Amino acid sequence: MATPLAGQVTACLGSAPGPRRTVRSLATGRTRRPGWPALGAASIGCGIWTMRFIAMPGFQVSETDISHDGTLTFLSLLVATLVVGAGVFTVGCRGARPVPLLAAGLFTGLGVAGTHYLGTAAMRMNGP
Repeated sequence: MATPLAGQVTACLGSAPGPRRTVRSLATGRTRRPGWPALGAASIGCGIWTMRFIAMPGFQVSETDISHDGTLTFLSLLVATLVVGAGVFTVGCRGARPVPLLAAGLFTGLGVAGTHYLGTAAMRMNGP
């Protein structure tokens, strides 16, 4: 019970600065605009990824050890950051109008789902 709760707290703390940085990019001049969405994407992507890898040790299977494939684990972090980055940059550069928000949200949501599937595929354990 403690690790899923800790994972949720970590996700909230890690992701909270992301929207603020995106909003800041909308109010900043063109020359400094890309830095804020990049920081927002890193914050949100790492928050999502960290939540999963803090919460998953709470998942146990009787009589088998669970480990993670390093390459797939790193790939899941990369995907999380890149898809969130695409969404944040879309809103940060195109504005908070309905179409950019919908496109960014859809792409980011599907990417986050992909991140979680990659993280699950990275799990190694005995059994079928």
